[in-house]
Amino acid sequence: MSRLEDEAALRRTAEVYAAGADRRDKALWTEVMTEDCVVEGPGFRIEGRDAVLGSIDLLERMFLKTQHRVHNQLVTIQGDRAEGETYSTADHLVAADGGKSLLCWSIRYQDQWRREGGAWRFSQRTLIVDWEETRTMGQ
Repeated sequence: MSRLEDEAALRRTAEVYAAGADRRDKALWTEVMTEDCVVEGPGFRIEGRDAVLGSIDLLERMFLKTQHRVHNQLVTIQGDRAEGETYSTADHLVAADGGKSLLCWSIRYQDQWRREGGAWRFSQRTLIVDWEETRTMGQ
């Protein structure tokens, strides 16, 4: 595979991850995570794909809807392993005080990937929230 094809495939893992979160689709996350994947962030660390998939249920309980967008990504590829940083924004719609609010995060993921069976998958994602903003919305 050429470097450009690898870079496109790595970016696609981030896009599939985002879509999986927004659609609450565990099959999409399964497609882009290794079995021993670790996801961590402020105050949490989840080890193993099955445990990470449980985060989908948590998203559904906490937020009415979410929308994740993937922005720039810088990667270093060495054989069947890669690491890099993926910038994202995530909007979380929350029921609040008889109305709704929007919790907006500016995110940087510190990512590690492993190629398995010809496909790139996350082996680790570390979520860093650079800042957040809460916007009050009407009904």
